[in-house]
Amino acid sequence: MPDTYEAASKSSSSPTVLSVIIASWRARLDLLAILTAILLPWSTSAVSILMLIWFVVAIFTVDVQTFLRSLRHPACLFPLLFLALAVVGTTWANGPWIAGFDGIKPVIKLLAIPLLFYHFERSRGANRVFIAFLVSCTLLQALSWIVFFAPEWKFAPTLNAGVPVKNYIDQSQEFTLCMFALAPYVITLLRQRRFIEAAVFATLMFTFFVNMMFIVSARTALIYIPVLLILFAMRYLSRGRAILLFAAAVGVATAVWFSSPYLQSRIHDAAAGYDEYQQNIVSPTSRRLEYWRKSLGFFADAPLIGHGTGSTKLLFERDAAGESGLAAEVTRNPHNQTLNVAVQWGLLGVVILHAMWLCHLLLFRGIDLSAWIGLLVVTQNIVSSLLNSHLFDFVEGWIYVLGVGIAGGMSFRSLHGASHTGSTSPASGRIG
Repeated sequence: MPDTYEAASKSSSSPTVLSVIIASWRARLDLLAILTAILLPWSTSAVSILMLIWFVVAIFTVDVQTFLRSLRHPACLFPLLFLALAVVGTTWANGPWIAGFDGIKPVIKLLAIPLLFYHFERSRGANRVFIAFLVSCTLLQALSWIVFFAPEWKFAPTLNAGVPVKNYIDQSQEFTLCMFALAPYVITLLRQRRFIEAAVFATLMFTFFVNMMFIVSARTALIYIPVLLILFAMRYLSRGRAILLFAAAVGVATAVWFSSPYLQSRIHDAAAGYDEYQQNIVSPTSRRLEYWRKSLGFFADAPLIGHGTGSTKLLFERDAAGESGLAAEVTRNPHNQTLNVAVQWGLLGVVILHAMWLCHLLLFRGIDLSAWIGLLVVTQNIVSSLLNSHLFDFVEGWIYVLGVGIAGGMSFRSLHGASHTGSTSPASGRIG
């Protein structure tokens, strides 16, 4: 497939007016994606507006036949099946239409994945999007340190110290992704004996880690960080070096534990959650346990196709009538992605969700930087969704859509034999 930034026309060696216009639009799509990556850690409304514009412009740049053929790939097909299920699921939901619409909204973003695949298979701007996101998160981290010691510098009245905007869950997701995305790049720089640059990026990784361990972090991060560390060792290190890495990780974790009162309090709060649940005390952890218990019951009541799109909150409200304490808690988000899907669309929805995750994991079996970033995004979303509904949440959901879509487009380009012009590859193969 010709590169649309370089090839002018299939039928002529000189560019046609239409091909020049389409190339110009595609360049603007790259710019919109870069702006979205910059603003994602900071603003929800700006991201929504930019992605709506991106989607509309992208539609006018596709070759219809080529795009329709690309939809046959499972990585494109399952996001569309998921959205179709959400739309059709409104027909058997018992609630008002507005509840069904609210249930569709978190799934609509999946519609962008096939278009992102199509565009970034032909674009050279993917790496600029990743760099833009890294730079934005680096600035956010710097401000996190500032507002921790000077809260008056906060942009918004956030609940936690060290969180300039939004919340600590989003911030942890972003910082962890940046930290692990840089790891193979540092290996590449070391192999090339570019020690100063390697030290700069290693220091940046370290500051992300220290910020999460001593300033603020999501407890979910304490689960997906070890998983991503194992993933990194499996992909880039020999067995001997992996053992050394894990030994060092245990040493660092021990040192952090004894030196970080913040981390100790986070672990203690999580451990105390089960006792609070047993005593009917309302707390973040006990709420989550109650949400899971009720969601499993709702799933058992309609195991095949669920209760319909947007039904979760209505079910919790109905079950909480006349109750008190934890039993009176109402939510539309049971804080587990699989349960969130199972309550609304039953086993059918769960199969589509996990099939989509699996297809996207298999898409990133390559050894280049884009494949590593895509693998990180999917794995982090799967693991964090054990304790959250991160595919449906705004920031984490868009990280998934953009990360999978952009990295997936580059992977498709590699699979189809096109060169990754301007790409930077991490260390290929294991370090022995």
